[in-house]
Amino acid sequence: MAARTAARTVGVPRATLGRVTIPEHLRSPEPVDPARPQAPEDGHGTPGGPGARIAALADDLRDELVTIRRDIHAHPEVSRAEVRTTALLSDRLRAAGLEPRPLPGTGLVCDLGPQSAGGRIALRADIDALPLQDRCDLPFASTTPGVAHACGHDVHATAVLGAGLVLATLDAVGELHRPVRLIFQPAEEVQPGGALDVIAAGGLDGVSEIYALHCDPKVDVGQVGTRIGPITSASDEVSVTVSSSGGHTSRPHLTGDVVYALGQVITQVPAVLGRRLDPRSGVNLTWGAVHAGSAHNAIPSTGTVRGTLRCLDVRAWEFAGQVLHDAVEQVVAPYEVEVTVHHTRGVPPVENDEAGTAALEQAAREMLGPQSVLLTEQSLGGEDFAWYLTKVPGAMARLGTRTPGGRSYDIHQGDLRVDERAIDAGVRLLARVATR
Repeated sequence: MAARTAARTVGVPRATLGRVTIPEHLRSPEPVDPARPQAPEDGHGTPGGPGARIAALADDLRDELVTIRRDIHAHPEVSRAEVRTTALLSDRLRAAGLEPRPLPGTGLVCDLGPQSAGGRIALRADIDALPLQDRCDLPFASTTPGVAHACGHDVHATAVLGAGLVLATLDAVGELHRPVRLIFQPAEEVQPGGALDVIAAGGLDGVSEIYALHCDPKVDVGQVGTRIGPITSASDEVSVTVSSSGGHTSRPHLTGDVVYALGQVITQVPAVLGRRLDPRSGVNLTWGAVHAGSAHNAIPSTGTVRGTLRCLDVRAWEFAGQVLHDAVEQVVAPYEVEVTVHHTRGVPPVENDEAGTAALEQAAREMLGPQSVLLTEQSLGGEDFAWYLTKVPGAMARLGTRTPGGRSYDIHQGDLRVDERAIDAGVRLLARVATR
């Protein structure tokens, strides 16, 4: 047992991390920031209690975790290609004496804590990046052209890793009293997402509740946003292809005008959905790409428009697809074109459980301070954490990443910057949820 305890110490040299070597320019300076993340005095937990122990262990890990986050940020990998990221996380967990298990393809899970205790609690992080150019202009900006961590998954992964290292230390000295599973999930940014792969691989077997965080650059660091019930929306991919024989722009009456028909789809179909579905369901169809033709004087033979269909309400989501198909066919009917609609069901809304939300709020108030919890709005964004919550109860909170008084960035933009003190806040919050 003594050897096991020694293997779980958190003081692994910052620059090694197993097989993955951290370049010198990515290593976190001492200190990380002149304004070190300081929880309020009553945010460290009861003296001698689990909150105080977690706070002390998180302090020890803070700079190392910033270094790891910067390394992940500098080496982003798109969905289902997160090979290096998986190796980095696995190596650090093994260095702490844990036994991570690879998921099929990429990603991993790691169990810790007493195996004979009650239901297992899961902490989930997504690890994939986006196919966007990094424009953050930082020393640790992406080194992979056209790929960037523009949604904060580098922060999510590092926070869950840090929570796992804290919990491993507690377990080694007999202070972790329930089993925990860390889930580092690939492919959140695509549909169908990696959550379904994790579930199919048995990632929820034995799990009784699950928790996650998502970066929110509109919320100050040290605060979290919570909400009972839906916190995100259903999100589907939509593609409409219109085709005809094509022709000359001087004779549109002799062919099906693909461009004109596409224009009607773009403008009219969202309006039809707004009249066919209950407006309280928050249905939103927004187009993101349109392609047709290459010459100014030729009517092309095919054209495509692609976008997302989002719903705040899961009941409207269940039949919105049929309304969409009917609307497209009716809108293009007068123009003598053929139409194909591809509607890919994505994710349902993330439905936060009441008890799970209360657990996150209690942990946040203890570890981050009594004023750290904010009521957040339901967004139209999609998040495949929703699939886990169709199997077991739990909740997701929004993790503040904005420097107080600083600029509000947006996710899915290449210039996203986060206040790295959010990592420490996430570690404390998740570790306390798992030890309550």
